[in-house]
Amino acid sequence: MLDDRALNRALLARQHLLTPTREPVPRVVEHLVGLQAQNPWSPFLGLWSRVEGFTTQDLDAALLDRTVLRIAVMRSTVHLVTAADAPVLAALARPVMRREITANADRRAALAVVDLDHLAAAAGAHLREAPRRTTDLAAYLARDVPTARPADLAAFARAMLPLVQVTPRGLWRRSAATTWTTLDAWVPAVTLAAPDLADEDALHRATEDVVLRYLAAFGPASVADVQAWSGMTGLRRVVDGLRDRLVTVAAVPARPGGRPRELLDLPDAPRPDPDVPAPVRLLPDYDNLWLAHAQRTRVIDDAHRRRLQTPNGRTPAAVLVDGRVRATWAIDRTRTDGPARSRRTTATLTVTPLEPLPVAQRREVVAAAEDAVRFLAGDADAHAVRYAR
Repeated sequence: MLDDRALNRALLARQHLLTPTREPVPRVVEHLVGLQAQNPWSPFLGLWSRVEGFTTQDLDAALLDRTVLRIAVMRSTVHLVTAADAPVLAALARPVMRREITANADRRAALAVVDLDHLAAAAGAHLREAPRRTTDLAAYLARDVPTARPADLAAFARAMLPLVQVTPRGLWRRSAATTWTTLDAWVPAVTLAAPDLADEDALHRATEDVVLRYLAAFGPASVADVQAWSGMTGLRRVVDGLRDRLVTVAAVPARPGGRPRELLDLPDAPRPDPDVPAPVRLLPDYDNLWLAHAQRTRVIDDAHRRRLQTPNGRTPAAVLVDGRVRATWAIDRTRTDGPARSRRTTATLTVTPLEPLPVAQRREVVAAAEDAVRFLAGDADAHAVRYAR
C-alpha cells in the first residue's frame, strides 16, 4: 500500500530529481520520453535540474546535430524528443491531434470547405522544399482555400503531419520565428528506419513499448494516468495485455473509507524509502513531472493545483520543496538608465510560496533559486532572489 509520499519518491527517483544523472542529454531525453518544450527555454532548465554538470551547449549541440528535435507529440504539445523516438511518438499522437481539430467548434467553418488529405499532401510537399514560417505556410495553403482562415489551415497541417520546429529556434538565447519542416525532411535516415505503424501489429507493439517506457519514467501509475500523459484513449486493452510483465501495487485511497487505487509498475523500477530526503528543485513551466498523471496528489495538493489553474491551461514554473510543488517562480530583468556603457542589467528571480514554509526550507529554496537565476540569466550583470512573503 503506497501513499502519496511513497509515490512521490518513486517518481522523483525516475525523473532524476532525487539524484542528478551523469547520462548524456539524448539518453536522458529518451528515458523521460521527452520534455515539454512549448517555450524553447523550458527543456534547458528541465535538464539542468536533472543532469549533473549540464550546460546549455550540451542541448544546443544535440539540437544542431539533430539527435534531438522539437515536435508536437503527447497531448498535441511541443516536446523535445530524440530523433529516434520522434516517428513513433508522432504516429501515436496523430489520431489525437486529428480528433482535436475535428472537435474544435471554432474551426468548423474551415473544416467544411477543406479536403484534409489534399491539404496535408500540399503542405508536406511545400515544407519538404524548404522550411517555412507558420505565416508563410498559412498563406500558401490559403491560395487553394481562400474562404478559410489561413491560421486554421496551418493548424490543420500541423495536426495532419509530423512537423518539426527547426533550429535556430529552440537554441539557447537564439530568437527565431517558428519555422516548420516535415520529420522525414529533417531526419530522413531515422524516418526510413522507423517501423511501419500502418500495420496493426506494429502499432500495437509500439503502443505497448511506450506504455512500458512511461512507467519507467513516471510509474507506478494507472491506465488513466497513462492516458492523461499521452492524450490517447482506449489503453485499457493494451495495459491488460502487459499485466504478465508488470506488478500491481495499491495506492492509499484519496478519501477516508475509499477503495485503494490499482497502480501498475515495472517489477525492477525504483521505489525508494518514502523518508529519503528530496532536495529543492526549480522546474520550468509545463514540466511533465506534474502533468503526467490523472491524479496529481503525489506532487501537488489539490488545493494548490486548483489555485494555479488558468482558463488557457498554462502552468507556472514550479519549486519542489520536499518533492512537492509548494511555490512558483518567475524572473524579471531590469536595466539601469544612463549611457550604454554604464548600463547594468539585474536579473531577479522571485519565489512565491503557495503555503508558509519553515525557515530551514526557505533558506534551501533561496539557495536553489540563487543557482537557478545564475544559470538562466548568466548574461546579466547582477543576480538577485526575492522571496515573496
